[in-house]
Amino acid sequence: MKGKVIKSTGSWYSVLGNDGQNYDCRIKGKFRIKGIKSTNPVAVGDMVDFEMEPGEPTAVITHLHERDNYIIRKSVNLSRQTQIIAANMDQAILVVTLAAPRTSLGFIDRFLVTAEAYHIPTILVFNKFDIYDDIDKQMLADVEAIYESIGYKCYEISALNGYHIEQIKDLIKDKTTLFSGHSGVGKSSLINAIFPEKNLKTAAISEVHQKGMHTTTFAEMFELPFGGFVIDTPGIRELGVVEIEPQELAGYFPEMRGYSSQCKFNNCTHIHEPGCAVLKAVEEGHIAPTRYDSYFSIFHNFDSRA
Repeated sequence: MKGKVIKSTGSWYSVLGNDGQNYDCRIKGKFRIKGIKSTNPVAVGDMVDFEMEPGEPTAVITHLHERDNYIIRKSVNLSRQTQIIAANMDQAILVVTLAAPRTSLGFIDRFLVTAEAYHIPTILVFNKFDIYDDIDKQMLADVEAIYESIGYKCYEISALNGYHIEQIKDLIKDKTTLFSGHSGVGKSSLINAIFPEKNLKTAAISEVHQKGMHTTTFAEMFELPFGGFVIDTPGIRELGVVEIEPQELAGYFPEMRGYSSQCKFNNCTHIHEPGCAVLKAVEEGHIAPTRYDSYFSIFHNFDSRA
């Protein structure tokens, strides 16, 4: 039988079969995917073949189909390994907020670079708009201007009071969408606002650290009543860029691509070389300084990655 992995708990997987039934499955033997060394060989969103175990209500995954795409991060517990967050998605929604807890632009940029590397269109959704003051709203307008100018769609919402939730429903209808973001940004609350029947667990913000408390332990896919699927993922505290080479990095910053070809040197790193068109574009205001700062930070972290 063939099916789609809709939940992963580490050793067991819930698979939605083509017959519309859910099956509890385990892995048979070891799966080694070419070029990928991850803690989880099978991820939510994967298409698999499976067969029932004789005399048992459980099944065994026997084959993993080739992925259209996937998104990856460093494993939480094993820094030398990676974790595949999800696979085979049409798009990603990165839920962020400028208030309680504030999402850094560096985190946004690291996620966008990873999504660009794996050809996953990403939408930025700024939650908790209901608690923004005038200063927050001006800051939000400035941040949105940066990302919209390079082609990323931005939406302002409030999962608490339903502000612009219908817009998000329209975005995800009939698509498979990954929801990601820091713990505490309101990711589960947003899914509850979109799909109240699911009633996901939510948690308050830690008053001491102003960071979210983890409420989602494992990635899980939900089928939406109006068409499509949502992949809910554990809140991400940090996101390291992996499986990307330093010389490829500028290509995953859309605003840098055109300038890179104009640099004096073909192997320009856009860090210190004379005749660098990217550095000139930053100086002239064509590339946002915050975006270049993220590029600079990611580039220099390549040497220390495991």
